[in-house]
Amino acid sequence: MSFPEGTSLDMQILAATALAGAAYTLTPGPAFLALLGIGAAQGRIAGAGFLCGHFVGDMVWASLALLAIIGTASLGTLVFDVLGVVCGLYLMWLGIKALATRRRADGAIDGHVRRPLVRGLIFGLTNPKGYPVAVAMFTALLANRAGMLDWTGLPVLLAAAAAGFILADMVLVAVVGAGGVRRIYRRHELWIVRASGAIFVGFAVHALAHALPGLWGLGQLKAPNPHR
Repeated sequence: MSFPEGTSLDMQILAATALAGAAYTLTPGPAFLALLGIGAAQGRIAGAGFLCGHFVGDMVWASLALLAIIGTASLGTLVFDVLGVVCGLYLMWLGIKALATRRRADGAIDGHVRRPLVRGLIFGLTNPKGYPVAVAMFTALLANRAGMLDWTGLPVLLAAAAAGFILADMVLVAVVGAGGVRRIYRRHELWIVRASGAIFVGFAVHALAHALPGLWGLGQLKAPNPHR
């Protein structure tokens, strides 16, 4: 396999990048729980749609993580504080909605996601853990080779990360769409939905608790001093 002229990449670096992408995707979190519910309740096609949307967010966070590792200045905390508030509020809304889930008169649960692709896109782009987890995963597997990375190799690194994301997504789709998983989910669907809602609320509180103090501190710094 050949690389663009001037790059110092080798197969070990690309394999480590792909492995980091796969590990990032397989790390449990709100999106994993959402995928479990969508895939088990609506099948592999819906689950794949969710992951296709989420893939956009995966690539965004992987790009930022690799940029930080290669050497560019990282984004300021304001961006992630604002993102944390947005995601916290979104997860809070989803969690409360799930906790309030009831069975309809016909015994079914009204939890059908009409647009899994859009739901996955929102989850992928509003993930408060996206950047730090991506940085942690890629740094852990690339730190000892950071000196070999340069800007010319960034497109190839992103392609390797994308390969890792896609392989992990295929594993997740196979798991959540499996007959045994779907049977267990349907048997305990109401309680799984409510438990997921409680976890979403927990993630929301965690995100808000970390984001709001930063925004509050920024506001305090900008507030005029009445004693001047």
